[in-house]
Amino acid sequence: MGAVTGAGAVGPGPFFTVRTGPGEPRAEGFVPLAQVYAGRPSPALTGRVAEVGRRLRTSERRVAGSLAHQGLAARLWSVALGPAALTGRMPDLSGGRLWWHPGRSTPDELWLPDDVPDVPAGRLREDVLHGHLVPLCAAVHAVSGVAPGLLWGNAASALAGTLRVLHSWCLGEGARPEAAARAVALTEELMTDPLLRDAGDLRLSGAGAPAYARRSCCLYYRVPGGGLCGDCALR
Repeated sequence: MGAVTGAGAVGPGPFFTVRTGPGEPRAEGFVPLAQVYAGRPSPALTGRVAEVGRRLRTSERRVAGSLAHQGLAARLWSVALGPAALTGRMPDLSGGRLWWHPGRSTPDELWLPDDVPDVPAGRLREDVLHGHLVPLCAAVHAVSGVAPGLLWGNAASALAGTLRVLHSWCLGEGARPEAAARAVALTEELMTDPLLRDAGDLRLSGAGAPAYARRSCCLYYRVPGGGLCGDCALR
């Protein structure tokens, strides 16, 4: 397991890492993530939504779909934004390079089995937002009926949450203030995209932790024992 960056493991923790190295991903139950979005509803995605529903003890497919989507969106942001902030470059996540295991949890569910080149951090919007999250949103909507506006709120909230963790580590244990500033700048630029711009408000206060207030709800409050998230519009 390792981070996909020439700088070595990304420090904030396993959420920012992805399995790398050769192997037989299909034999271990992995599927190319791009195939999950292609064409008719994917059995892998349908199964993942069902598994999330079982784990959270909810029979509401919209709730399970929303939370499955938010978790995967957060992982996609983290494995790209982490190295982008720390090194100015990120792994090339385009095409079918990234494999996903619908039955595993972080950090064991993502794998880059082939050598992957680094690309400039400016590819975040193209590769992650438009290359992965646009088709993921459509696929989750198709299998669970979650409204697209809610799903884009999830994507924006996941980006803001990734920024908070990364920013805190860079200003604390990581001692990388320049990387914290780069993470903020990259996130601010991403939030100008029309898909994310109206999903909520990102608030920055000097060296303080970034805060986000979304205009939708991920539906976690409908899970038995759940509640309202810190950035929820229902607060």
